Amino acid sequence: MSNETLNEEPQTAVTVSAEVKAVVEALIFASPEPMTPKMLFKLLAEEPKEDVLKAIEALKADYENRPGLQMVEVAGGYQIVTRPDLHEWVRRLFHERSSARLTVQGLETLAVIAYKQPITALEITEIRGVNTSGVLSTLLERHLIKIVGRKNVVGRPFLYATTKEFLIRFGLKDLHDLPKIEDMAEALGFDPPAGLMETSPREDMLPLEEDEPDESEKLERQSE
Repeated sequence: MSNETLNEEPQTAVTVSAEVKAVVEALIFASPEPMTPKMLFKLLAEEPKEDVLKAIEALKADYENRPGLQMVEVAGGYQIVTRPDLHEWVRRLFHERSSARLTVQGLETLAVIAYKQPITALEITEIRGVNTSGVLSTLLERHLIKIVGRKNVVGRPFLYATTKEFLIRFGLKDLHDLPKIEDMAEALGFDPPAGLMETSPREDMLPLEEDEPDESEKLERQSE
């Protein structure tokens, strides 16, 4: 009897581990946003956190050798996505519309914000040399940037920064994963503005007030 028990215990442990691993994989695959360890712990509350973490590590190892898919860490969580060298084939499936792509102006403005955040509309204009209010509106609508506060100077202009959606869209774990400015510009297909290469000290930031105006009013003030 004791021998049978000893033989059964390792099998039970393996079965549970395989089950947790399968559940974690399914949750990461089905989630529309990166699945964070915190969310996995909550969804698998009955399982030890150590087992969940082991399942994540095991899946990461499994997906290292997958020919079509990979498991990546972005925006503080995990996603199962297609490999970069197969993106063109995936685009054919979804018939990606050109209207869904950002313009060169949009990409350039987004790069300026990414590397200089938090930054005001006027500062972006000074770096790019053109008015950016229309481009900012597009980036706000696509949730790639957000207003994070006001600059502590006369006029208290709005300050812009990138969002979690930006990290997801570009496959970044966090802002520390941003490539060199020159590499980013080359990858996105534009020449980096000279002002983007310069470093500037951070300014004091004022928090947003509860009665802030809506987006249309914000953009109208920026163009004044």
